[in-house]
Amino acid sequence: MLRKILIPTILLILGFGFWVSTEFKTIAAGVAIFLFGMLSLEEGFRAFTGGALEKLLRRTTSSTYHSLGFGIVSTTLMQSSSLVSVITISFLSAGLITLAAGIGIIFGANLGTTTGAWLVAGFGLKVNISAYAMPMLVFGVILMFQPSKQMKGFGYILSGLGFLFLGIHYMKEGFDAFSGNIDLSQFAVSGYPGLFLFALIGIVATVVMQSSHATLVLIITALSVNQISYENALALAIGSNVGTTITAIIGALSANEAGKRLASAHLIFNLVTGVIAIALVYQLMAFIDWFAEQVYIAKDDYSLKLAVFHTVFNLIGVLVMLPFIGKLVAVLERVIPDTVPEIDQPKYLSSVSAEYPGTAVEALRNETTRVYDAALRIIINGLGFKREDVLSDVNLYKIASSQSRVHRLDIDAVYERHIKGIYSAIIAFISTTTFSRQDEHSARIHWLRETSKNIVEAVKDTKHLQKNLVRYVGPGNKSMRDVYNRMRAEIAYIIRELEELREAEGVIDMSSLDALKMMISEDNEKFNAVLSDLIGEQVITPIMGSSLMNDGRYVVDIMENLVQAAETLFVSR
Repeated sequence: MLRKILIPTILLILGFGFWVSTEFKTIAAGVAIFLFGMLSLEEGFRAFTGGALEKLLRRTTSSTYHSLGFGIVSTTLMQSSSLVSVITISFLSAGLITLAAGIGIIFGANLGTTTGAWLVAGFGLKVNISAYAMPMLVFGVILMFQPSKQMKGFGYILSGLGFLFLGIHYMKEGFDAFSGNIDLSQFAVSGYPGLFLFALIGIVATVVMQSSHATLVLIITALSVNQISYENALALAIGSNVGTTITAIIGALSANEAGKRLASAHLIFNLVTGVIAIALVYQLMAFIDWFAEQVYIAKDDYSLKLAVFHTVFNLIGVLVMLPFIGKLVAVLERVIPDTVPEIDQPKYLSSVSAEYPGTAVEALRNETTRVYDAALRIIINGLGFKREDVLSDVNLYKIASSQSRVHRLDIDAVYERHIKGIYSAIIAFISTTTFSRQDEHSARIHWLRETSKNIVEAVKDTKHLQKNLVRYVGPGNKSMRDVYNRMRAEIAYIIRELEELREAEGVIDMSSLDALKMMISEDNEKFNAVLSDLIGEQVITPIMGSSLMNDGRYVVDIMENLVQAAETLFVSR
């Protein structure tokens, strides 16, 4: 509803501005070109998120300070805190990083984004940057038409920088011409009323443009030609800092609870930072005047002083909030708890995690692992064992032999409750991914789809096996009871081995799984020999023999499917 009202209102204001002032056209065109440059720059960096960025992120988020450093460096390079925020939300939603690490990245991104103001104020306004824009656009467009993904990425980045420079040039030109006709500085409001008014304007401008960078460039270019007062420019910068959280909030709407917590942390940080900046604005202005003298910034170079102010108040916000990350995480987890639906639903799959190949694969792996864990619980219960017995070192055959009967588990109902919803979401998610078939991630996605299918087949085979298991484990033919006890003990033993390998090594070595595969093959040969002896010696009837033959196949399939699933999920490649 708000968007339906907002867009026509903006279009009307722009149309009126174009009709009233030629200079306004130039400024608006500059903003539009700058925003298009931001989009091109983001598109270019997306080309490099197919593996390298994901690996770097995982290595550099082991501590809060590492996360903070990653946020600073990545935002400085990409010049887009919005892109870093959305990437961080997608990684958090996919379960790649913790909430504390995500908050650290967001804090760092707020510091990293201040470098944009330094570049514009210290370089963009003092040099004819449109001369650099033209060659960048030419080379960038040529590279964009190359077949290589990396070359296309570099092309988008070069074109993005070219459009950024061109947008800054037109904004400056527009304000220069504007100052000859209308003096906007006459609308300046001093004191705290002015601070709150212009902070609100900064918030609205950033929400509309979806870019604090664009708002800051607009503020700096207007300040450079004295169209706004220095004090009001500081308030606008504070407002733009708060307004930039809207991108993270929009990105989190389709994310899971973890993504919503991160967006909330981003909003809290920027609100706290904004309140501190407004409360201490005059003290900060005095400090910046002193600092400017120490580093030989001219007294009237308000654009550069604004860049210093932008960095200082964000740095204060980081220093104030950093010690409280642990408490902030606890509060957010309590306020935005994980939902517990009647039917298990995916935790990691979302449109946000589908944005990048690395996060899509990791989200799928995490969801498939959930299906695997749920399947193990069903299989263990369906075989008549307790989980603690299977995962201990007790003799599984003795436990099986001591049981007088196996209680029937409604596997269909449990499957519907714990697996079907997630499995269906996995298949739907894979169908929406559009990564190139040549991409290594495409192969991983194929493996994970097959793994999910194998796990579901293992559960279905357990359901078929359970029919005769319930029938023959109990009073009746002693030989049949013994064979079925051995079969279910074998499956439980394979589960025990897989879980011990997974727990001990974290990432299972392939040779360990090869040994299990060989064991399954040898056990199957022994089973066939025993089956032949039982039928030949007429210990069991031919009907019992056919049941054992079918169920023996189910047993082998269950074990092989579980080993294949573990191979995809836990073996390092």
